[in-house]
Amino acid sequence: MRRAAVEWALTILGALVVVLAFEAEVAKPYRIPTSSMEPTLHCARPGAGCESRFSDRVIACEICYRFESPARGQIVVFHAPAAAATDCETGGVYVKRLIGLPGDTVREDRSGHIWIDGKRLAEPYVTATARASDVQYRGDTWHVPKGEYFMLGDNRGDSCDSRVWGGVPRSGLIGPVVATYFPPTRIAFP
Repeated sequence: MRRAAVEWALTILGALVVVLAFEAEVAKPYRIPTSSMEPTLHCARPGAGCESRFSDRVIACEICYRFESPARGQIVVFHAPAAAATDCETGGVYVKRLIGLPGDTVREDRSGHIWIDGKRLAEPYVTATARASDVQYRGDTWHVPKGEYFMLGDNRGDSCDSRVWGGVPRSGLIGPVVATYFPPTRIAFP
């Protein structure tokens, strides 16, 4: 009986070590706290602009960028630049869509569409309502510095993003979102 208890304890301890190592080195869970990514990723009511009863929970692959380069269109978890804490009233970890790569010229036209180096970006994830409410940066242009990435929220009119605080250095990228795991009705793999 005692041997079986020791074996069970070692099995549970081994499983716990594997789970903790996986979370520390491979993937981490994050919660969506604001409406900046609505309707792609939900935040919880009664937050302003939030559409859901529960905030979506996502998993970011922390080791992915060791093996592949960040790609335009990915939803990325990252450490916001210091200016975000001042300009957006909150710093820390953000979740946004990667729009501009190092060296790109990003322009928002008078209709709220994004252009990259003179070519209009197809953005099926931006709703007509989000595009219509995004009026502050129309006609503006940004150059993405070498080694940095330009991030935008899908809910453009309610997103404090790279248009405000500039690019995100490569070292600030945590990883791409690989899954939405909560609530169960929102399970998805982008």
